[in-house]
Amino acid sequence: MSCTVSTDLREAWSALLERRRSLAASLAPYGDVLGRWALAVPPVTERRWSTAECRERWRHGEPLAAGTPPPMEAADLEGLLGEVMEQLAALDPARAPALQRFAAAWDARAIVPSSLLPREAGLGDGTAEAASGLDAAAVAWLACATLRPTLETWFSGAHAHLDDAEWARGVCPFCGAPPGFIDVIEGGHRRLACHFCGGGWGFAKLRCPLCGVEGTEALYRLKAEGADEGYVVSGCRRCRGYLKELDRRERWNGGPPLLEDWSTPHLDVVARREGYSKPIPSLLDLIATSR
Repeated sequence: MSCTVSTDLREAWSALLERRRSLAASLAPYGDVLGRWALAVPPVTERRWSTAECRERWRHGEPLAAGTPPPMEAADLEGLLGEVMEQLAALDPARAPALQRFAAAWDARAIVPSSLLPREAGLGDGTAEAASGLDAAAVAWLACATLRPTLETWFSGAHAHLDDAEWARGVCPFCGAPPGFIDVIEGGHRRLACHFCGGGWGFAKLRCPLCGVEGTEALYRLKAEGADEGYVVSGCRRCRGYLKELDRRERWNGGPPLLEDWSTPHLDVVARREGYSKPIPSLLDLIATSR
């Protein structure tokens, strides 16, 4: 039987804020996003994926979304998209004119849901940026914040099929998005997390998940100390990209990867000062870099 998956992370977020009380006020906008996700009704139901179908795609290095994207109409998403845009405009008025152009292009169907989906070359197809003048980082945030409930529902049934399958790429095997966070689990193994669909997959320890370069020479690692022990800014000197990393062996009570990423903006500040950027910006990243 197919079903709709609920993207409800509110309880986990409340628990995490108990450990981040000094940041609670600045992190408040994320609570609004999570509330919207929990109430959202995705336009799709969980698809039935077979093991053979998934592994045949993965054997060719193809994310599932490349061949079978979720069916979406603009009207299905515009409620959530509109709320996300209004929030961004309120927090960052400088982007308001571009957001208005985005809304007009969406209404005219010059921008459609498929324009926001992850692709081989990156996030979206460039239509949204060209039609609105929005920067790529803002479009990436709008895409993630709007599509997460739909993509999570569509691909949730495929997660179990990845257990024994080979997938060595640095993009999500389900939706094709770049990774948003790194978990270090038992044995020191790395597991990448997708913010777009909630998927996860194992990845080589000494390879950059963003550009694929291997070896220790290109790797940049800044370990947090004190109250943030267990967290690492994991960057690449070649592509200048970074992801945050959490050692789950030290932080056994850590929250879901997406929430751990959102709740550590102070680590993003350090990474940006060193000249690194991450592939999927958070809401606070957009506000910080626009000032």
